[in-house]
Amino acid sequence: MDNLSMFVLGIMISVLGIVNIRGNISTIHSYNRRKVKEEDIPKYGKAVGTGTLVIGVSLALSYAATFWNEAVIPYITVPALVIGLAFILYGQIKYNHGIF
Repeated sequence: MDNLSMFVLGIMISVLGIVNIRGNISTIHSYNRRKVKEEDIPKYGKAVGTGTLVIGVSLALSYAATFWNEAVIPYITVPALVIGLAFILYGQIKYNHGIF
């Protein structure tokens, strides 16, 4: 029960990722999406949303894994964080033509 906040945060981040995947990129900072072309918005949303969803799901899965062994949290979250950030960085560089 100590890691309940991790589960809640994971669910919230996952919902945010799903919103972005569906094409609503208004939740992304304006300076991160200002150079995205109108026709690239769905692709950009999918790339950034997928990364966000990966991170959120890993937090929720880490909470579920704590019922068996709390020591596995870093083995779930760290690789998922790297993968999720890679998706987000890919979307930023490809569709926004830079990080900012």
